[in-house]
Amino acid sequence: MSSIFLIDTSIFLNFLNVPKCNQNRELVMADFETYLTSGCYFLLPMATIIETGNHIAQNGDGTIRRKTANRFIKEVKAAFQGDAPWQPTEFPDKIKILAWIDKFPALAGQNKSPDKQEGTSFGDLSIIEEFNKLCQRFPNREIYIWSLDSDLKNYYQQPQQ
Repeated sequence: MSSIFLIDTSIFLNFLNVPKCNQNRELVMADFETYLTSGCYFLLPMATIIETGNHIAQNGDGTIRRKTANRFIKEVKAAFQGDAPWQPTEFPDKIKILAWIDKFPALAGQNKSPDKQEGTSFGDLSIIEEFNKLCQRFPNREIYIWSLDSDLKNYYQQPQQ
C-alpha cells in the first residue's frame, strides 16, 4: 500500500513558491517528484490551506501577494475538484474541535522541544489530530506529516505487519 503524506504549511509554501517562504523549494520539489512517482497519497489539511493563505496575505507588496494568491487558489481549487496530486482533508466539525480544544492550553504552554521557546499552535494541533485519526483508520499504512518543522516531521507511523 502507498504511504500517506499530510502536507504541512512549510511544504505547501515552498511548493507554491511563496516569496520569503520558499528557501527549500528545490528540495521540496525533488522530494515531491520522488514521492509522487512512488505512488504516495497526499492530503492537504484545512489548517495548511488557512495558514498558507495567511502567509500569502502578509507577504510582499500587493502585486506579489495577488500573483501568489492566484497560484494558491488554482492549487486549492484543483484539490477540491480532484485535479491535484492531493486531496483536502475534511474541515473539522464542532464535535472534533471541542474534542481538541481542551488539549490546546497545555500544548500552547509547554515548549515543543528543549531548544524551542514556542508551544504547539492550534493549526499544528489540528494536523496532529488528523495524523492520529489516519493512524487509527489505516494501521497498515505508512503515514507522515510532511513538514520542514522539526517537530511535525517527527510524526510518522510505520505500518503494522
